[in-house]
Amino acid sequence: MNKFWLFLLIGLNVLLLGQLNGLIPKFDFHLPGQSNNITVTKGENNSLVTAVKKAIPAVVTVKITQTYSDYSIEFDPFNFFSPFRRVPGKTYQTTQNIGSGFIVRRDGLIVTNKHVVADENARYSLITNDKKEYAIEKIYRDPANDLALLKIAAPDLPALTLGNSAELELGQTVMAIGTPLGQFTNTVTAGIISGLGRGITTGSRYEGYVERLENVIQTDAPINPGNSGGPLLNDRREIIGVNTAIAAEGQNIGFAIPVNIVKELLLKAVEFK
Repeated sequence: MNKFWLFLLIGLNVLLLGQLNGLIPKFDFHLPGQSNNITVTKGENNSLVTAVKKAIPAVVTVKITQTYSDYSIEFDPFNFFSPFRRVPGKTYQTTQNIGSGFIVRRDGLIVTNKHVVADENARYSLITNDKKEYAIEKIYRDPANDLALLKIAAPDLPALTLGNSAELELGQTVMAIGTPLGQFTNTVTAGIISGLGRGITTGSRYEGYVERLENVIQTDAPINPGNSGGPLLNDRREIIGVNTAIAAEGQNIGFAIPVNIVKELLLKAVEFK
């Protein structure tokens, strides 16, 4: 090895050791026209994120309270024709979150599914995004379209805008908001419109089957029990449908009632104007 290469090797070793020990500053080298600056974007503010932030305050959870009476059977040996009789026992209540809904008018008008509030002997209430609970004062049920209007006494509520379901296209991005399984409030899922003009027969394990629904929207946005009555929205925060059913035999096959049917219901329900 000649002296040139020997001195070059020694110099490189000295430079490396000096940088490792902090004695010599490090230098950045890059090719002409090449930048070493890396920009990291945190919390990307896309249209879906913005829509979710604006929509969630207007989404509600529907809660049911049901009253049951216990009883016992007593034997009366002196009653030959009817020796057994039922004796009333304790009365108790059960409550659970059973569905979702969304506010369409600032004075407390809410849209949900009819099958969510089908029990006319039960009491229903709403839990808003800010954790306040309101008793439902009036219910208008539309069983033919599996829709219902609810009225609570609350002023200045955040309300969602109704879109136009006649303008929907396959592949359009959508999102669903609700309370799946009655537990996970403000759950947001996203997907696309998978089909239009579907005909389905919907049912509930609690209420049985309702009438067949025509011209519904199919989406692959994940929907679960408890999402019923919640909104299906586009990326402009406009309601395009009401989440109402899932196909139990498949995966990510959900259905929503078009919002234009909701508009017709709002015109028909005179008592809520």
